[in-house]
Amino acid sequence: MTNHPQRVAHRGGSHLAPQNTLAAFRNALTLPVDAIELDVHMSRDGYAIVFHDYTVDKLTNGHGNILDLDFAYLRSLNAAAHFSGGWPEPQQIPTLREVLDLARGHVQVYIEIKPSRRDSTYGSYPHIAETVIEEVRTAAMLDQVLIISFDWTVLPLVKSIEPTLLTGALVSRDVWNPDRAQALAILIDQVTGCNWINMDRNLFMPLMPAAAHRHGFKLGLWTVNARDQLRRLAATGVDSLTSDRPDLFTIFS
Repeated sequence: MTNHPQRVAHRGGSHLAPQNTLAAFRNALTLPVDAIELDVHMSRDGYAIVFHDYTVDKLTNGHGNILDLDFAYLRSLNAAAHFSGGWPEPQQIPTLREVLDLARGHVQVYIEIKPSRRDSTYGSYPHIAETVIEEVRTAAMLDQVLIISFDWTVLPLVKSIEPTLLTGALVSRDVWNPDRAQALAILIDQVTGCNWINMDRNLFMPLMPAAAHRHGFKLGLWTVNARDQLRRLAATGVDSLTSDRPDLFTIFS
């Protein structure tokens, strides 16, 4: 198979190494991937950190909400503490700058801007879009990054600050009702101004790639972790496939 969608390592390949760590991203770079995907939160003192959850309890040996934690404490934690099967050495929570430096010149980087959350209340980290953009500029990677988010309001802000950056709307049932009349048309209208629509694979319908392409969008699907699904979805004309198992992308080599 010579033509294939962009191959994206989800959180660096979270089934193969501790997610969102330099170990995961380094491992991804040894595999047939075109991009790595990562999540960005902000420490209480304003550092852009690469981490998925809004609390550190599940993934590290620490405790607390990122809203309340300074970078020094976050940096002291082991982000491999609860990796299934164990991991031979501790892994620090990386900064966005560290991951960008690792990826520069090798692969594209999907940066998911995360909301803050306390209990069931979502918010926005102060100046997170500006901080992420400044890091990307400093790394000289404006042409190598895609900014994605479930918070679609942050995407126009990104474009207003740095029009050259590509942006993508993340789509799940939490933010879009596929059963609504004219649901796809409504979605396309709501995310106008973005470059990508990145959708939960469970919401996918075969008509979507052509519809997205007609309106100038690229369409990506996440998270696809089985060979047969990768092959089947690649054949539909989608533009990217994101997987926790980037080793499976050898089927496209």
